[in-house]
Amino acid sequence: MDKLKRVERLTLITKELVEQPNRLISLSYFCGRFGAAKSTISEDLAIIKESLQKGDQGTLHTIAGAAGGIKYAPKLADTETKELLDHWCARLSDPKRIIPGGFLYLADVVFDPRVTSKAGGIFANYFSQLELDCVITIETKGIPLAAMTASVLNLPLIIIRDNSKVTEGSSVGINYISGSTKQIRTMSLSRRALKPGAKVLFIDDFMKAGGTAKGIHDMMAEFGGHVMGTGVFISTLEPKQKLVANYLSILQLAVLDEDQELVQLKPAL
Repeated sequence: MDKLKRVERLTLITKELVEQPNRLISLSYFCGRFGAAKSTISEDLAIIKESLQKGDQGTLHTIAGAAGGIKYAPKLADTETKELLDHWCARLSDPKRIIPGGFLYLADVVFDPRVTSKAGGIFANYFSQLELDCVITIETKGIPLAAMTASVLNLPLIIIRDNSKVTEGSSVGINYISGSTKQIRTMSLSRRALKPGAKVLFIDDFMKAGGTAKGIHDMMAEFGGHVMGTGVFISTLEPKQKLVANYLSILQLAVLDEDQELVQLKPAL
């Protein structure tokens, strides 16, 4: 590679850091990549770190030692987060989204990468201080949110299925009561998918009473695992007492009245 000017090097280093959040990258890698001395790369990283902090876009963490390097921890600016939450509430507070039976149509939102990428960033920022081995979710609507969260946290994603698949070998299956439908359902996870004692982050699209989240806790107990945190895109105002505690909800469904055709969501952060 031809020798680059500092502004060009700063642009390319920033691009690599942003594309690989929460991944430890050694200074030696950047030195070799751009043909620059460690002192020069260190100065570049100091400039990038200051710019990120001024823009409220996260920070660079320096890990000392032979196995050390630089890790970018992204963060959405507070003003951007507020604007996003207000926009999502307005988008979802549409009476046309009411489905007979008192349900809210979410598929177009939770499968919109413009939404899930930002929501995943919010979850990742909130849970970034936890010691985690993986992110888990249950098929299907929670998958995009969990995948984006796992990507930002630089963690593997594990998907719990409704039913066991012969291609996944021996599985553990449990029954749980869905909080939204009040029906008994089954969740299944391959014995090979999770190491014993794993520390997991559960991400899902919706929580009413917390039946699914409680089922996840029970499933992790079968593996000797630990649910270190729970994040949901939307939770309901009622019932106030959920089956799990200490969860993070981005939005809250305050009102859903099918007869009056009224839906109201509000930010929960």
